[in-house]
Amino acid sequence: MEVKGKKIGFVMTGSFCTFKKTIPIIKKLVDKKAEIIPIMSYNAYTKDTKFGKAKDIIKEINEISGKEIIHTIEDAEPIGPKKMTDIMVIAPCSR
Repeated sequence: MEVKGKKIGFVMTGSFCTFKKTIPIIKKLVDKKAEIIPIMSYNAYTKDTKFGKAKDIIKEINEISGKEIIHTIEDAEPIGPKKMTDIMVIAPCSR
């Protein structure tokens, strides 16, 4: 699938152990000229874990995407109604 020029809402949730594998995927999408709209759940955005400090993860994602992370319900509400994305990725998405 061609992602160049696509607006991709990239949502990161808990399962902090996956962040080390997930963040490079964001970089790959940016390298392929996708526009990343980073979104994080409350816990993903605020919790320090043995897998990293929240502020460091946030900084890395902000730098890669070139955008501030959407991390509140109020800021996320317009995503659907305003059709802000072409694609939404939820990572991880446990079954």
